[in-house]
Amino acid sequence: MKKLYVFFVLASFVVLISGCSLPKPGENMKNISKETVDKVVKLLTTKYGEKVSERASRSVSQVASFWTIKDGDDKLFTDFCTKNFIGNDADRLKILNKLSDKFEILGGYFNRISVDLKRPLHLDTGELLPIDDMFGEYEPSSHMADDFFNNKIAFYTILNFPFCTLKEKSELGPKWSRQEWAFARAGDKFTDRIPANLNLKEGELLTKADSYISEYNICMGNLVDNKGKTYFPKDMKLISHWGLRDELKSDYIGENGLTKQKMIYDVMKHIIQQDIPQTVINNDKVTWAPESNKVFEGNKQIEAKPEPDTRYQIFLDNFKIMKQIDEYCPMYPDFIQRSFDQGMEMSQPEVEKLFNDFCSSPQVKEVAALIKKRLGRNLEAFDIWYDGFKSRSSIPQEQLDKICKEKYPTNDAFHTAMPDMLCKLGFTKEKAEYIASRIVVEAARGSGHAWGAEMKSDKSLLRTRIKKDGFDYKGYNIAVHEFGHNVEQTITLQDIDYYMLKGVPNTAFTEAMAFLFQKRDLELLGIKDQNADKTYLASLDDFWSCYEIMGVAMLDMNVWKWLYAHPEANASQLKEAVIQLAKETWNKYYADVFGMKDQPILAIYSHMIEDPLYLSNYPIGHLVEFQVDQYVSGKNFGEEIHRMLVNGSIIPQIWMMKAVGNKVSINPLLIATEEAVKHLNK
Repeated sequence: MKKLYVFFVLASFVVLISGCSLPKPGENMKNISKETVDKVVKLLTTKYGEKVSERASRSVSQVASFWTIKDGDDKLFTDFCTKNFIGNDADRLKILNKLSDKFEILGGYFNRISVDLKRPLHLDTGELLPIDDMFGEYEPSSHMADDFFNNKIAFYTILNFPFCTLKEKSELGPKWSRQEWAFARAGDKFTDRIPANLNLKEGELLTKADSYISEYNICMGNLVDNKGKTYFPKDMKLISHWGLRDELKSDYIGENGLTKQKMIYDVMKHIIQQDIPQTVINNDKVTWAPESNKVFEGNKQIEAKPEPDTRYQIFLDNFKIMKQIDEYCPMYPDFIQRSFDQGMEMSQPEVEKLFNDFCSSPQVKEVAALIKKRLGRNLEAFDIWYDGFKSRSSIPQEQLDKICKEKYPTNDAFHTAMPDMLCKLGFTKEKAEYIASRIVVEAARGSGHAWGAEMKSDKSLLRTRIKKDGFDYKGYNIAVHEFGHNVEQTITLQDIDYYMLKGVPNTAFTEAMAFLFQKRDLELLGIKDQNADKTYLASLDDFWSCYEIMGVAMLDMNVWKWLYAHPEANASQLKEAVIQLAKETWNKYYADVFGMKDQPILAIYSHMIEDPLYLSNYPIGHLVEFQVDQYVSGKNFGEEIHRMLVNGSIIPQIWMMKAVGNKVSINPLLIATEEAVKHLNK
């Protein structure tokens, strides 16, 4: 999973030519009158000619929407605009280069400070102390936006690089040159004016949520059934939900697999319902029978209080801070719009329709019937994580663990192997060695993440869990996923033509890159997949993964809609709402397929707690990954991926048109799934 930390108050909206909408001033930013705006625009048009009238109108109006009483009176506003407006693109390019240099410096060093302050929270360096959390919650860039409005750097940027809406970008963007797109992305830098104290508070709460999840482990060797029997290794400790889910996936093979899966699902339900005994969390001193929810010390049952509604209080705290921030975001006045229109640059209704159409497709029942046949039993709710379409599913876990531990006993061993991995994927030796040289591998305290650099002199970080005796297969598989993020982060920073275009369209695209690497993990181990059905199986695996995560993403959206409709709710009420919405989502998209109603399983995802409204990036990432994977089939993977990535951070649908010739769509995967089902049912 790619972790995102916002170091600037940035947005994703651009403007270059006529027809763009004007912003609506926020309640805290009403000062400059329309008469003054019109006067300034007239002065600029007189000075530079009619060719600038459209841009001047938008620029001046946008500056006015953020100008407050403390910024000065009408005369100061007029003087600022007339003195600082740039009338030609040649001079704007000079300013763009200056801004790029300054933002790289600021972003790079703020990023480095934040990385170092959070190091104890993210790396397995020993005992965590309260002071570690305090420093980890501190966001060094939290005052920068305030400072840049106060010293008028923000106003200068807005004045010369205004923005337009997602709709307008979609219509105008296909005709823009690379320089025009760079101008456009400069216009993304300041589309809200959030006070520093709110930025700081947001950072504190997200770090608190991250720490809560990172330390939420279940000691699996201490789980027992109602007869006191254990099924998991004594030293197995799994983080919720990722570790629990991945263990459940691996249990489709091996002894007592179904029993272990049911036990894990019982654990998940207790976490969702918050009746999990507090004492069993991250504690190997007691045993716990999840089925009966009884706790024991030795052979004696003890009274164990449930965890308070901590999970939902953290969720609620995240909502409350986002609700406070809403007031200072006149362009996109709620967090849902900021997450989709602004963050993903795909509207929430557009994304939800994609997911609804996919989860309602006839292919769902066809694939479910195939899974049921392969399992030889009726489906269980946790079979949303069925993992049997992967080629590795036919290889014993112990064998994969042995191969990985021998090949990668340390972080350094994994790092040393990176150039060879990239060469296997088609990158030149020179490019492979360069990319690997820009990545650092470290042992994570939590499930792991990739953290990209913000300046070219820095390196991307790959954090993953590694055991004392080396990578087991699950750890290796996660590491390859994060490696995919790092490759994308490196190429889209180091090889991009304009710094303002660094990155990819949204986090779904960096997830797609990570998925593309992750699905080639066996190839990178040197294991040949001799299965003639591997292409069909890969399509089914992608389909089922999308089906699973799309439902979770729709739950996430619906919970946030519920929060905005019930802003005074407490943690207990939120818990009941989440559980109810999870069941409703299940009943709509899964109940008929699985033959059971009212399952809460979709609510287990930790992303909902630590990464608000992040989940939609995963299914979009799966769709992008599938389309890209189809396109690169038979071509040089490394060359094609590099070609696509240097498109940079233009909006998603235009990026896809340039990369593969089509927009993001569910149709290619649905068609491939239909073909796969027919083939495997012959």
